[in-house]
Amino acid sequence: MPGAILTVASSIQCQHGGVVILTTANVRVKAGGACALLETDVHPVVGCPFTVGPKYSPCVRVEWSAGAALVKASAPVLVQSSIGKCISAENAPQGVAIIGGAQPKVSAR
Repeated sequence: MPGAILTVASSIQCQHGGVVILTTANVRVKAGGACALLETDVHPVVGCPFTVGPKYSPCVRVEWSAGAALVKASAPVLVQSSIGKCISAENAPQGVAIIGGAQPKVSAR
């Protein structure tokens, strides 16, 4: 999937406003001076206020799919069109991550 490469400097949130902490196993491939995120990375979420009725059920992690097909560092790198699935502590999917910013200098397919 084409798009700007996501890096540890990107801005990503869960649908409910929780902040996604961006870390990566990648130390080789950089874009715009920051390490590119990989499709295999799992990112923790902090500050999600989501509730289901009276039960607090925050997003706790984001798992990814649809990384770049042609650019890889041990796994496909993430691009702005990648899909981040937000997951609760009970392993329930709770929506798709919102990508608010990606570095504009380097893109991938």
